[in-house]
Amino acid sequence: MSQLRIIGGQWRGRKLAFTPADGLRPTTDRVRETLFNWLAPWIQDANCLDLFAGSGALGLEALSRGAARCDFVDSSRAAIQQIRIHLETLDANTRGNCFAQPAQDFLQSCSRSYDIVFIDPPFGRALAEPTVALLNQQRLLASDGMVYLETETSAVDLELPSCWTLHRDKVAGAVAYRLYRLIDDEREQA
Repeated sequence: MSQLRIIGGQWRGRKLAFTPADGLRPTTDRVRETLFNWLAPWIQDANCLDLFAGSGALGLEALSRGAARCDFVDSSRAAIQQIRIHLETLDANTRGNCFAQPAQDFLQSCSRSYDIVFIDPPFGRALAEPTVALLNQQRLLASDGMVYLETETSAVDLELPSCWTLHRDKVAGAVAYRLYRLIDDEREQA
């Protein structure tokens, strides 16, 4: 078993166990700390979406820090079941929904709007760009919404919607992480 530690907010210091799996690469504590410092002005009462949720680290951290709710999406039924257990352990069942399906399938059928979307796909599978395009095409990002994108450093030249502006970015080892903001509600149609 591996452990995930909530690093801030109401569940700060809580450790949650999860089963490691191929391609599962939870966002490190250091990267999460930086990301949530960036998100501090927007996280309170936000509606969040954690795509490629894996261990649930990003969505659980968001809930701990005051997000109103988070939808967790992962194609692994085992990962989603563990996130359900974490939500129950943290008495947060009413603030989180779990969906065991591929991110693209979820985005195509979703009708909600999100303030913050976390996109952290498995590396080496070229999933970031089509996911970003579909998120934009389906108009699932709320006005002034934020998108966190975590990729391998070799995937820095992604084609992104012109209505997104880079808010912050950093590199940590082999990981590039960026926070974008929707600047214009005139989103592109793919």
